[in-house]
Amino acid sequence: MSPSSPLPSIGPAPGPAAPRTRGATYDGAMDTLRLWDISPPVHAGSPVFPGDAAYRQAWAATITPGCPVNVSTLTLSPHTGAHADAPLHYDPSGAAAGALSLRPYLGRCRVIHAMGCGPLVRWQDLAHALSGLPPRVLVRTYANAPIDRWDPLLPAFAPDAVERLADLGVQLIGIDSASIDPADSKSLDSHQVIRRRGLRVLENLMLDDVPEGDFELIALPLKLITADASPVRAVLRELP
Repeated sequence: MSPSSPLPSIGPAPGPAAPRTRGATYDGAMDTLRLWDISPPVHAGSPVFPGDAAYRQAWAATITPGCPVNVSTLTLSPHTGAHADAPLHYDPSGAAAGALSLRPYLGRCRVIHAMGCGPLVRWQDLAHALSGLPPRVLVRTYANAPIDRWDPLLPAFAPDAVERLADLGVQLIGIDSASIDPADSKSLDSHQVIRRRGLRVLENLMLDDVPEGDFELIALPLKLITADASPVRAVLRELP
């Protein structure tokens, strides 16, 4: 679990999109436990599901002699970047993002590698890492996540694998692709499993530099009262 490059600083001034970074880790000043930033960068070039609103940013105000601040206006799909689907996304009577309990998005999780799994993550792709499973499972399917392009052949979960994870007490599943169902699916079978079983889901994670193993997950959705999803800043923290 060796650290890589430091996290980029965030400046207030308008300018070009921040450079893409992958899986940065760092030791915080008040905390020696390593962090893995598993959120892809969000900017005008971020891939979105075909038909979704692309990320746009306009400056409502900029620092000038008569204005002391920069203020931007953002337009984006709530499924941009790392995000939490709310039940409302796949259930017309489901809860919106702002009504979700935060507990599933915070706590011990396991990262399982399933690179080369093909179009679906199946039970046999996970079986090597299921002993003593914590209630959160994140699956890495890409050697290098496509953070700058849409992947129409994105890896997804086999519905049976989701059912069996739920049987083991898993409360949240996550994946480094844009969806837990194939991009061309109309039935959204894996989403319907999480609806029936009451699971939560994270999509579009960036797990390129994360080894298999157990971590603390921190990936809290925003309190968007009527939204069908929420962007998250997803982080893994080394366990003490």
